[in-house]
Amino acid sequence: MLTEISSILFTSLSRADQSRKAVQYLRGLLETPGRKSIRNIAALLGEQVSEQNLHHFISASTWDWVPMRRALAGHWIDARPPRAWVVQPVIIPKTGRHSVGVDRHFFPTLGQVLNAQRAIGVWAASDTTSTPVNWRLHLPQAWLTDDLRRSQVAIPDGAPLETLSESVVEACLEAVHRWRLPVRPFVLDSCEVHAVPIFEKLHAAGMPLLVSVCEDQPLTVADPAVPAAGRGPLTAEQIMVTAADLRRPVLTGPRTHWAATVRVTGPSLSGPWASGGPGAGQSSGPGAGHGFGPGSGQASGQGEVLLLGVGEEGGRWPAKLWLTNLTGASPASLVRLSKLSERVDQDFTTIADRVGIRDFSGRSFGGWHRHITLASAAHAVVALAGS
Repeated sequence: MLTEISSILFTSLSRADQSRKAVQYLRGLLETPGRKSIRNIAALLGEQVSEQNLHHFISASTWDWVPMRRALAGHWIDARPPRAWVVQPVIIPKTGRHSVGVDRHFFPTLGQVLNAQRAIGVWAASDTTSTPVNWRLHLPQAWLTDDLRRSQVAIPDGAPLETLSESVVEACLEAVHRWRLPVRPFVLDSCEVHAVPIFEKLHAAGMPLLVSVCEDQPLTVADPAVPAAGRGPLTAEQIMVTAADLRRPVLTGPRTHWAATVRVTGPSLSGPWASGGPGAGQSSGPGAGHGFGPGSGQASGQGEVLLLGVGEEGGRWPAKLWLTNLTGASPASLVRLSKLSERVDQDFTTIADRVGIRDFSGRSFGGWHRHITLASAAHAVVALAGS
């Protein structure tokens, strides 16, 4: 599997010595015990490569990581056609302040302030396996407005100042629009980003979406079957409480969930999905036809989308709330789609962290991207070999 992946991914490297070092680094990520630092990888490889040469290849070389990511995505799609693109914000704790993008942040899910990098991963996910195919490192304002810090870590001139939510949007649009990957739903389940602005922007760009939302998100019921119809904005939780009689059981493995959907409207939710605009009813690329392509059940009114409520049998209702523009999909299919975020969480823990996805100890912007690209390749090797 290592040989096969290497022969596909490293064709964009212009020199034989670069290809050789890429294979060595990939092997080091797979075989080095413990932390996958450049020093530890060089120690594993022994006389094959020096630590200095390997450091230069990752941190200071000029090879472009984007063609390698596109090749990885194409290979994965052929081998394991994805049901969705799962978007996962990642926290990378750091002890110092000199690695690119490091800042102090409060993380709601952890309930604490950490010194950390924040990154966005876009994963190709199916029911049985997943792999990251694209990454975006969020750069805080303190890094982009300080010329000395920028130059020390070689942040490119075109790097924009953006919120974490805007980083999510750009990572998604790059993978699908610019790389022309097949259209699949984007699934996002995170408390670390503002989900509704992401939904609005990707919705307007014609992307199919399933995004978790907060209980207090204001929405207006557009479904006459729900008692709250016509009462003005309510919180997402209030809407689902009034729609409790619409719940139906959904089996997901050994567990039974309850799920219901309600047609709602909200600010800025009009766009090609609601109005049947550009791209509606079309799908393209390898693996098309999974039932979640563009126009997969357009909303019945301008700006209408679905609010999905999910809860476990005997548990709190609703336990989870989602917003989706897949208005023709059944509650059962949407619940199963949402479970792909759990697939990615599991694979991140059991594979990605094991191959050093967060272990880059260098400081440069390019070095971070080259390391995480090769770590994604290592993840794919493990996932393909085990699935």
